[in-house]
Amino acid sequence: MTPACRSVVLCACLVLPGCYALHSSEGGGQTREPGAREVNPADVALPAGYRIDAVATGLTFPTGVAFDDAGVPHVVESGYSYGEVWTTARLLRLETDGSLTELATGENGPWNGLAFHEGAFYIAEGGQKEGGRILRVGPEGRVQVVVDGLPSLGDHHTNGPAIGPDGFIYFGQGTATNAGVVGKDNADFGWLARHPEFHDVPAFDVTLAGRNFTGPDAIGGSGSDVTTGAFLPYGTPSEPGQVIRGNKRCTGAVLRVAPSGSGLEVVAWGLRNPFGLAFDEAGRLFVTENSYDERGSRPVWGTGDVLWEVDVAGPPAWYGWPDFHADQALTDPDRYAPRGGEPQPGFLLAEHPGTPPAPAAVFGVHASANGLDFSTSDAFGHRGEAFVAQFGDMSPPVGKVMGPVGFKVVRVEPASGVVEEFAVNRSGQGPASKVGGGGLERPVAVRFSPGGEALYVVDFGILTSSEQGHSPREGTGVLWRITRGETP
Repeated sequence: MTPACRSVVLCACLVLPGCYALHSSEGGGQTREPGAREVNPADVALPAGYRIDAVATGLTFPTGVAFDDAGVPHVVESGYSYGEVWTTARLLRLETDGSLTELATGENGPWNGLAFHEGAFYIAEGGQKEGGRILRVGPEGRVQVVVDGLPSLGDHHTNGPAIGPDGFIYFGQGTATNAGVVGKDNADFGWLARHPEFHDVPAFDVTLAGRNFTGPDAIGGSGSDVTTGAFLPYGTPSEPGQVIRGNKRCTGAVLRVAPSGSGLEVVAWGLRNPFGLAFDEAGRLFVTENSYDERGSRPVWGTGDVLWEVDVAGPPAWYGWPDFHADQALTDPDRYAPRGGEPQPGFLLAEHPGTPPAPAAVFGVHASANGLDFSTSDAFGHRGEAFVAQFGDMSPPVGKVMGPVGFKVVRVEPASGVVEEFAVNRSGQGPASKVGGGGLERPVAVRFSPGGEALYVVDFGILTSSEQGHSPREGTGVLWRITRGETP
């Protein structure tokens, strides 16, 4: 049976209500407390003719890699991880002897991704403490703010960036919430107590249906119930026909800005968490979207992550959040009826700003399709295909899975939407800390070298999950390099 066929069989089992209801969650992060991380390239399976090497180890929460004018790899460490673990965000240069030199630091993580353009590095600063920013780091390590005031205090952050053919910096801004409504799950993430006024902000005006959600007070300790509407602060109900004003400093969107910091504008909106951004050789922008979780006041079941082709030339299109998954309405009972007894998600918007386009591809539910890049080299192979890092499920807090999902690198043919495995653990589906060996843990980003002959894979490291939340392990991140040639 081929890997694609195995995926179909697994998905079929997942959608059978009896099969789903009878079993407890068995996510990739649901494992015994792992020991020290082993790193062994031989434990990673690749197509024939490719090899993988670990070029840097001992990283703490790495999220991106990019190359300077001389082709030298640089890595960013996030400085923050789910689980409310704070460290120092860092930009590091990989030396020829394998050592790492610190170039810049920050305390407003997470730093989510890295790009290089005309002599400087650009970092998407997630800003859990002070809000999101795009940063410029010069050759001497001086940090400058390109744009600030981004609404990045919630569940999802400022992501990317990618440099467009027009020289603009493109980046993603995730949503504050899972599905449009602030609730107890956001208190569990930690940010609601810090920023009780924070909520989602649309890019353009939207009209609400007036649907509200009521539950026990998650932050006040009053013992009373709290009612909250969409796009509003916690404890603020909505009314039918209520208009929420748009703002270009919005959540759930792709934006762009000139390297000078001028000309900030919305490129696309209605995206839950646009994490990875990359341009192909034709100059087309593709974006990965982390889709809904089965949690919070408005849980949504069964939504796979999405790969979008985003039109950067026309007016900003709406991609469906918070009422659609890809181009399918969440009110479709055959696709999104919850398996845990929760009500079917109803529309939050009284009027939809448009019709979402068809996606380029859809990945597994909770795969966490993150960073991506395109092969531009016949020497490496698969020219024109997208390579996508799948961080892997964070179940059970995000929803139940019957087996690990993600934890690998896949390739996508954008024209057909066909997804194929490229780098996976030999010992089984899941992170090495669960399935054994010294292979991949949580791939979070990929980037081809300037000549396209090598694919670098950023592996965040060990992050386990339980009903109590997430537990990341410092010093377990790895930078891998994949090239043509057999692994010894």
